[in-house]
Amino acid sequence: MNFKQSYWLFQISGWTLYTLSDFINYFLFWNFNYEELENLVFNSIINILVGISLTHLFRVVFKKYNWIKLSIPQLIIRSFIGILLITFLFYAINISLDEDIIDTTKSNWLLRDIVYVVNLSKPILIWVLVYIFYAYTNERRIDAVERIKLQTSIEATEAKILRAQINPHFMFNALNSIRALVLEDPTKSQKGITQLSNILRSALVADRKTTISLKEELKTIEDYLELEKVRYEERLQIMWDVDVNTLNIQVPPMMLQTLVENAIKHGVQKAPRWGYVEINTSKVFNNLVIKIRNTGVLKNTENANIDGGFGLKNTEKRLQLLYGKNASFEIYQEDHQTVTAVIKIPLSI
Repeated sequence: MNFKQSYWLFQISGWTLYTLSDFINYFLFWNFNYEELENLVFNSIINILVGISLTHLFRVVFKKYNWIKLSIPQLIIRSFIGILLITFLFYAINISLDEDIIDTTKSNWLLRDIVYVVNLSKPILIWVLVYIFYAYTNERRIDAVERIKLQTSIEATEAKILRAQINPHFMFNALNSIRALVLEDPTKSQKGITQLSNILRSALVADRKTTISLKEELKTIEDYLELEKVRYEERLQIMWDVDVNTLNIQVPPMMLQTLVENAIKHGVQKAPRWGYVEINTSKVFNNLVIKIRNTGVLKNTENANIDGGFGLKNTEKRLQLLYGKNASFEIYQEDHQTVTAVIKIPLSI
């Protein structure tokens, strides 16, 4: 049952029950003949229709002028005026209807009017309060959903921008490596161009995805390291320690490649003789743990972020957008000549 069907079901059943209770009260305190009983049934049906119509009109006005957005004092004032108007119309209709059944000419007219207004205002007041409570809770629910959609849209846009920042940065470094070899060793430069072609093919595919398998990411890193190996030769030592059970786990594309890139640029490249990059993956409890160790000196975290460009900040931001607080990234000085970067990604969010 949808909301519209539920609304009309509660309207009809609610006003029918209220009118039925009034109908029973009449029988308890008054005696009727057959003709008066017919009039009473007719009046009850009219009351049901009037109650449904007037409260539905209140709902239409409430929604059309968006009263739910009003301040509480303004909402109270307008709702109070609406209750008075509906009660007055109900009163005017019931007075004319009841004259055919009950002789009220001998009773005190002021007391009669007060009794009518009080009795008729109670169901109207209850209806308005229930409807405002529903409208308020529904508005809060819609706002919450809209906020979630907006936040998701913002995060998706931010993640897309962060991914877009990676490829130009990576291409700049890779082309610099090849450029250095063009005149020095054309054969090696050709091999470098082939490696770069493979990397760019992977990057183009990865740019359309939020995550890729760790196996695909490691293949891109392997191509990149082979490209750098052409330039650094024996100065660059590469070590792999990959748990095969981690290969199908999803990771953000080009994220590890960026860290390896920083490891070479700020570690191996500055090493006096030679340096190394070690890549380790494992499952620890319910997390994928990736360690990238390299030759280098890390003065402090602040300098590392500045020295490493947007790469390190980018990594932390992307992890936060994709996994929230369940993921983590840290970089630290393991010993006097080794820097270690550690990424933890939850296997279930």
